[in-house]
Amino acid sequence: MTFRNWAGNQSVTPAEVRAPASADEVAAAVRDAGTTGRRVRMVGTGHSFTGVALTDGILLRPHALTGVLATGDGWVKAAAGMPVSRLNEELDRRGLALANMGDIADQTLAGAIQTGTHGTGRAIGGLADQVVELELVLADGTVTTVSEGPLFDAARVGLGALGILTAVTFRVEPAFLLHNQRDPMPFSQILGSLDALHGENEHVDFFWLPHTDTCLVKRNNRSAGPARPAGAFKHWLDAIFLENTLFGAACALGARAPAMIPRINRISGSLLSASESIDASYKILTTVRNVRFLEMEYAIPRERLGEALRATRDLIERSGWAISFPVEVRVTPPSDAWLSTAYGRDSAYIACHIYRPTPNPDYFAAVEEIMTGLGGRPHWGKLHTRDAAYLATVYPRFSEFVALRDKLDPQRLFANDYLDTVLGA
Repeated sequence: MTFRNWAGNQSVTPAEVRAPASADEVAAAVRDAGTTGRRVRMVGTGHSFTGVALTDGILLRPHALTGVLATGDGWVKAAAGMPVSRLNEELDRRGLALANMGDIADQTLAGAIQTGTHGTGRAIGGLADQVVELELVLADGTVTTVSEGPLFDAARVGLGALGILTAVTFRVEPAFLLHNQRDPMPFSQILGSLDALHGENEHVDFFWLPHTDTCLVKRNNRSAGPARPAGAFKHWLDAIFLENTLFGAACALGARAPAMIPRINRISGSLLSASESIDASYKILTTVRNVRFLEMEYAIPRERLGEALRATRDLIERSGWAISFPVEVRVTPPSDAWLSTAYGRDSAYIACHIYRPTPNPDYFAAVEEIMTGLGGRPHWGKLHTRDAAYLATVYPRFSEFVALRDKLDPQRLFANDYLDTVLGA
């Protein structure tokens, strides 16, 4: 059986596929891999663009390792193979919510945490920063639970290199509403108001359309209500038709006639309009993404955001490339997870996308050069070319992570080609 990721740019045919339904079954697979000299990894739902989850040995599928396992005062424990979307629904049914999350909810909990899914927030970090306990299977086949100390700080964004996550306990809070405001805004205006924009709003996410001066700015702030969700037609028009169906058609047209892309983007920008709604937090924070793309994203010090945006805009304008997909910008506060892209610093994220049928590695490489010049850290689940030598210079705890990996998995049972590159063989 061949596994392919969502974007279709990564695939592997493992020696064996299993679907464990418990931590004990995961442990048995790890022990079997050790005794037969094979490697073992657990994949998620394939929303990583890198080969972080692949293995040629025993590939574990997560769909049977799911469900809410326990709840308590301010916390919920869930199986690691549960999709984020399912957890959101289960929490909402209990009158609870995560404080923040990424904008894609199709990933498994383990996949989202292990690759550092972050979302956007002025004071609230990504999923790993809301984890209070991890259950994982180590390379010796033992099941352990950690809630503090080096292993906890390392394994929250562990890339699957330290063990296989089987359950995650999150800090949760009473369900709340978010007031969502969407407004078109000139790129030039945003450059002059970045600090105010991020300082005055709890969650800011904006998209710049290349070849235009147009951005779509999304601001989300807590609301006392009452709820005013977007009507069925408005939701369909914005989330389904404009952002997926029509956008997909525009990308397909641009792929056939690249010279038309700047004009298509200008037309798309003219169709953007202001809107607002108040709804359950998870419904506001997550979005539908049906058009297949490739993505590269870098975290940089937040104070360098304006510089990075200007450089990216100037690059696209002088390159002659026709870029149909928007450039996305988000922010997070510092994290204490060792390999979080936000470790130890207020961070801004710049994400570049390209339509899947028309890859442009030169575009990604040129933006990557800008970001690495600013001390950027690549998202672990998105395309990049950085190796352990570079990453050791931008992660203060990198050597400690590698030393812990050497101790826990000296035989590299959980290794693969991607980890050999980013952590060293």
